[in-house]
Amino acid sequence: MLDLNAVDEYFRALEAEHKFSGVSLLTQGATILYANSYGYANREWQVKNNLAIRFDTASVTKLFTAVATLQLIEQKRLAFDTRVIDFLGLTDTNIAPEVTVFHLLTHTSGIGDDADEEAGESYEDLWKTKPNYAVTETVDFLPQFVHKPPNFAPGQSCRYCNCGYVLLGLLIEQTSGLPYRDYVRQAIFARAGMFDSDFLHKAQVHKNIAEGSEPILDATGQISGWRKNIYSFPPIGSPDGGAYVTAADLDRFLRALQKGVLLSPALTTAFLTPQGPYRTYEDHSMRQYGYGLWFHVDQTGKILYYQKEGINTGVSAMLRHYPAQDINVVLLSNMSEGVWQPVRKLHEWLAPMV
Repeated sequence: MLDLNAVDEYFRALEAEHKFSGVSLLTQGATILYANSYGYANREWQVKNNLAIRFDTASVTKLFTAVATLQLIEQKRLAFDTRVIDFLGLTDTNIAPEVTVFHLLTHTSGIGDDADEEAGESYEDLWKTKPNYAVTETVDFLPQFVHKPPNFAPGQSCRYCNCGYVLLGLLIEQTSGLPYRDYVRQAIFARAGMFDSDFLHKAQVHKNIAEGSEPILDATGQISGWRKNIYSFPPIGSPDGGAYVTAADLDRFLRALQKGVLLSPALTTAFLTPQGPYRTYEDHSMRQYGYGLWFHVDQTGKILYYQKEGINTGVSAMLRHYPAQDINVVLLSNMSEGVWQPVRKLHEWLAPMV
């Protein structure tokens, strides 16, 4: 059994050390195992986080983009083998004409990213020379990556790519006739009962929002202050990141997806199944990408858990599912390093149960 007192003591210790600010939610089926909040939603006014607070989810948003794409495939308005450049009419770029929807979904397209995180590039650095407020629509991202050289030929390898999901967002807009955000609001948030989730512009005042910030460390490693993330990425969410959700809504999304509320039975199964090649990491773990999710598998191919994580300056998020015991882990933080240590600790506690 999970020792809930130990879980609470652990998070309270992190909170006291300024290592976690956010919310934690653990569910098993329809049962809430643990839910609590820590730290400040607003540090200036010392407003505490609570379970109704909405957090920027960074790249967890890619799950909504992936499901939206599969819905349009289900409607036969797209196909896995749809050639992206032909469909969008994006000629005179460095994106290979062979790149398909399947490649974009599974990070096997090989296209250059606007900030290649696997090569150590910083997304925040993009906005040192370009005003972040100038990038608010999906099409605005194109100049940042379409002329970058590819990393490999489509389907020949696997490399995480944010801008592949930007292209999926453009496909969603062209096929649905709706702006990306409106499509997700109608076809995903509303259908899944995610009534507290939305895409929110930083220039506007919104209720129940966690403001992202990062600690400023002095020469001894002690926190001397905090800086906001308002110039670190675009001011409103896009197909590759930035939707605001509550922990309960994110759990609700995954449960609705698993129950077939958002996709047909066949595509629900496909979404919850690894699709890409194996990648082996330094700790000898094996992972495969799916359609937005990535899957941690053992040597026999058994799925131990699947997840989607997100990180930006002042933002981190984790949605993880352990299928053997039907346990969801939702961690949302308004610190970029917030969720990583807790998810490792929770795994230590949960792994024996699964």
